[in-house]
Amino acid sequence: MLQTWLTRELGIALPIVGAPMGGRAGGVLAGEVSRAGGIGMLGAARYTTPEWVERESAIARDLGGRFGVGLMNWALAEDDSLLEAALAAQPTMVSLSFGDPAPYVGRVHAAGACAVSQVNTLEDLRQAEAAGVDAVVAQGSEAGGHTGRIGTLPLLQEVLEAATVPVLAAGGIGTGRGLAAVLAAGAEGAFIGTALLASPETIGPDYAVARLLKAESTDTVYTDVFDKARNQPWPSRWLGRAIANDFTEEYHEAGRTEEELAAQYDPALPERGVVYAGQIAGLVHDARPVAEVVSSIARDAERLLSRFCGM
Repeated sequence: MLQTWLTRELGIALPIVGAPMGGRAGGVLAGEVSRAGGIGMLGAARYTTPEWVERESAIARDLGGRFGVGLMNWALAEDDSLLEAALAAQPTMVSLSFGDPAPYVGRVHAAGACAVSQVNTLEDLRQAEAAGVDAVVAQGSEAGGHTGRIGTLPLLQEVLEAATVPVLAAGGIGTGRGLAAVLAAGAEGAFIGTALLASPETIGPDYAVARLLKAESTDTVYTDVFDKARNQPWPSRWLGRAIANDFTEEYHEAGRTEEELAAQYDPALPERGVVYAGQIAGLVHDARPVAEVVSSIARDAERLLSRFCGM
């Protein structure tokens, strides 16, 4: 078994976290990751509701026992009702990312949950440590959805060298080789996102799985086009990595206004809607159940680490 700070702290079998993907990671996905031995997280995006968090938390708990909730600090500053709903559901872990977690860490700890924060720079690391988080997640630019601009490997090395708290890794990790690599480097576990997006337990538009299975690792784009089209006021330092389509190609070239973007965006159409996915997309070949994906990643990582590192 792969034992790390993460597995010991949370009482789980595998150092794998199902990433809190907004619009894709609901209670079934989170619960199945936890049931497979990791810990799954709900993606509580800005447009979700406290009622959604309450309902999906119950599903996750019934399926897998432990679960987590991922929140965006910049959005909590406007309305913290999603945090209230998350803590009321008694999660094992809460991810406080994209902004200063300081106003919220104490409330997470008071609820008995572990507080982690995804970081994209050394400045983010220092801010998260000052806020008192239990661990940080070095999230590289290969990640799907909103992320920073530094690649996972250089960022992870920087963070591991500087951090005084446990470090996890995220971005471009979707096989046993990827998990083995970050564990061997010193990470305590990994956030897995895109590798789960073809699983039947995800939520989201019907075309998303087909788009992902067709995509190569060169088919993603780092963009704020979908935020502008959907009137999502993400801070400009975090763009989103998504699978390129006609919508991204047309509007990057034309430089349209936000009003024009909103008029042309259509979430029901694969060439007009958004499918956030990371650069690991080219390694997602089949629509496999979550439990199969998680167990195979862990099994392959353990085999590789045992063979090459004696771990």
